[in-house]
Amino acid sequence: VAARSVIPMQFRPPPPPSPLCCDRTVGTRRNCMRITERAATLLGVLAVSLLSGTTSMSTPTRQLDGMLGFIGAGNMAGALARGAVSAGAIPAARVCASDLVQPLLDKLSEDLPGVQCFNGGNAEVASRANLIIVAVKPDVVPIVLNELAPHLTPNHCIVSIAAGVPIEAMAACLPEATRIVRVMPNTPCMVGESAAAYACGPAATDEDKANVETVFGAVGEVMEVKEKLLDAVTGVSGSGPAFVFNFIEALADGAVRAGLPRHVALRLAAQTVRGAATMVLETGKHPGELKDMVTSPGGTTIAGVHALEERGFRGTVMNAVVAAADRATEMGKKK
Repeated sequence: VAARSVIPMQFRPPPPPSPLCCDRTVGTRRNCMRITERAATLLGVLAVSLLSGTTSMSTPTRQLDGMLGFIGAGNMAGALARGAVSAGAIPAARVCASDLVQPLLDKLSEDLPGVQCFNGGNAEVASRANLIIVAVKPDVVPIVLNELAPHLTPNHCIVSIAAGVPIEAMAACLPEATRIVRVMPNTPCMVGESAAAYACGPAATDEDKANVETVFGAVGEVMEVKEKLLDAVTGVSGSGPAFVFNFIEALADGAVRAGLPRHVALRLAAQTVRGAATMVLETGKHPGELKDMVTSPGGTTIAGVHALEERGFRGTVMNAVVAAADRATEMGKKK
């Protein structure tokens, strides 16, 4: 089954205010819908990743100048590099990467012929690339930044995708007035359907913003938020894939318990999540309104909804998002 593209939210007209939001102010209703659309995007793209390997990428509105460099060549870095090249934002010959794991570099070279790879050559990346994406584990970020610092110039922009590492902590490892952008992507970027948000440091320029939106927009959706909100982003879209995978698995398990074969149950569960998320995005209706449309009085759906409510389904999901966000905040305080 071919995956259908989800319309990027930044190109969609704002949905009409819903009377189902608890607050009656227009601003709050709009905020409710923005949060709802982010969650719907996450649900839909995760279902797509289960249903097929087909990607849906947004065409960037501009090309990158200079070179794009990656410190770390793992899954996220590889997905970003492939996305930027496939979208026409930059040719592979102007992409470089360093990593200590040679098989990761070999895989990147295989996927993108012409890319320049260096085993342990972070300084080599800094000497070539003006836009450097640091794609390593959070505890390794200070080590990498201290290694890069002597090689940076005012022409460099450092972009970190490490969770829980605040801009202030990164700035302490780098030359004064280094341009820094912190991004929180998620794993669906590997199928071209990321839901990402970014925040800029005080020295970052409009060009840096445009470059970040070009790279991350090539693998999904990206939006700018204040840095203090990135922990909340981590809770909903950074950690959210695991929550949604659990939901899809549970939905399929329930279908197996009801008698369906496993492969049929999983396919139907993933497609159901994908379809429901697409309805939220494309109709602009509040999910509560869409839920009411399918819950007939005394019917099967309301019986299932009642079972979910009896066990605190919505409260449990909300608690999961808050717990992940709180953990991201704790990690940031340790840096």
